Amino acid sequence: MHDVRTDPVALNPYEMGFAENPYPTYKRLRDEAPVFHNRDLNFWALSRFDDVSAAHRDHLTFSSAGGVTIEGMDAYAPLLIVKDMPEHRWHKALVTKVFSPARMGALEPFIRNLVVSLLEAAAQEDEFDFVQQFALQVPLQVISELIGIPTEYRAEIHHLTNKMLFRDKNSSMEDIGATMEAANTIYRGLVRERRAKPREDPISYLIQSEIEDDDGIIRRLTDDEMAFRFGELAAAGHETVAKTIPNGAMAFQSFPSEREKLLNNPGLIGNTIEEVLRFDPPSQLQGRTTTRDVELHGVTIPKGSKTMLLTGAAMHDERKFATPDIFDISRKPHAESIFFGLGIHRCLGIHLAKLELRIVFEELFSRYPQFEVDTSRATRAILSNVRGVASLPARLRS
Repeated sequence: MHDVRTDPVALNPYEMGFAENPYPTYKRLRDEAPVFHNRDLNFWALSRFDDVSAAHRDHLTFSSAGGVTIEGMDAYAPLLIVKDMPEHRWHKALVTKVFSPARMGALEPFIRNLVVSLLEAAAQEDEFDFVQQFALQVPLQVISELIGIPTEYRAEIHHLTNKMLFRDKNSSMEDIGATMEAANTIYRGLVRERRAKPREDPISYLIQSEIEDDDGIIRRLTDDEMAFRFGELAAAGHETVAKTIPNGAMAFQSFPSEREKLLNNPGLIGNTIEEVLRFDPPSQLQGRTTTRDVELHGVTIPKGSKTMLLTGAAMHDERKFATPDIFDISRKPHAESIFFGLGIHRCLGIHLAKLELRIVFEELFSRYPQFEVDTSRATRAILSNVRGVASLPARLRS
């Protein structure tokens, strides 16, 4: 065993160059430094598909309890995503019923009507912002409808979520913590409201639910846990899909042959969603903390080290995907797609996310097959562990 060599390549997720295009850096990491150490920000990173996949599955070695961000301040919040076994099991069991395939399927008419109405409104303008007026609104309204966030809070919830994710040279943990508390103040109020007047919604269901843990103790979520669960579902339920929709639109703009392929064969819509998520996944990295020394590729990651699992790099690994930098909707989806995570922390909202994406691209292509997005004028911001455009000029053409 030996320690890491001088870094042949740099990786700093908080630089604008990373936000604009991390894929050349990812390739160098996979080839030259598959186990990378950023000494300045004090994290390690895995970039090859097999290593990322194995780390996701090995929750005993790669723990989530230290937080999933580089800073790790989320470790101090009662979030499902930072819980390890056995506590994770009963917490997740409570929430899983909210995201059952049957419950998600019942939302299809609402989602389709929402998508159509947003597209029809956008079509009245010569040019519109594909992100703010469409891609963001779909998942924000859907998850809010699902978990019962009143209309008057939705814009503020998105603003606070985005502010928590935003990173620049002036970002401070104090500011991020204050933003998290502002969001939780809203959620605590909603939890108190639901306790007083339960509704036919998932949050009311969770408030009233109980489950037996591994020690035979009956567990119920406290108000504070409910507030964080409210926020966790709201953030995860709209931020990633809001990034995926424009990522897909830009991919079709850059690869016009794939547009024609889908128009000629609408049956490829399932493959299309998988390829959009593989080609430019919205969640680029997930943090873990090692519970023991880990030796990999001749490098030792010490016990207690923050280790980032680079989804974006893994999904472009030439060792698993032929021509990974080519957007190809006829590509056979890999059996182990990691953009939703693997193991105990596999995303709860898989069915909902795929349903939203399928409806978006079905309606977009059937109604406005020649839609255009101007990738040269897209804007980006540096975010914690997600990547996507903040604005994207677009035109709808029939």
